Amino acid sequence: MAGHDAFDLTRLERMERRLQALEDAEAIRNLKSCYAALCDENYDADRIAALFAEDATWDSPGLGRFKGRDAIRSFFRGASGIFSFAIHYSLNGQIYVDGDAARAQWYLFMPCTVADGNRAMWRASIDHEQYRRVAGTWLFSEKRSQPLMNVPFEEGWEQRRFV
Repeated sequence: MAGHDAFDLTRLERMERRLQALEDAEAIRNLKSCYAALCDENYDADRIAALFAEDATWDSPGLGRFKGRDAIRSFFRGASGIFSFAIHYSLNGQIYVDGDAARAQWYLFMPCTVADGNRAMWRASIDHEQYRRVAGTWLFSEKRSQPLMNVPFEEGWEQRRFV
């Protein structure tokens, strides 16, 4: 009988670990969704910065690399001067959780308006992200964008992928 109880306990522990991994992945999806919504709602710099660990890095070629929550906040205070309109579609997320750390890859499709010249653009990239659990909450620790295309709306991407 004791062996049967040990088996059940082991099975329960495995199920708890699997459930925790699923809950963690869902929390990371929600973090990513919150980030996109805040960007699309005129770049609320304070609330966006709160999604990042104190020593986090945000990096996007052409826009800059910012180290630390304060630097990330400063960048986003001016982001609406770069993009006057944007919709961040984060697609095909692949999330890998390992205890209190995680990584993910997302495809970003972002129709937007560049404020300088009021130009409609198509942007796409692959977001490579690292996360860590801080005081029970998942935060970005690194967010790096790998550009795929940045082209004028009227031209599209069939002629050229990068501007």
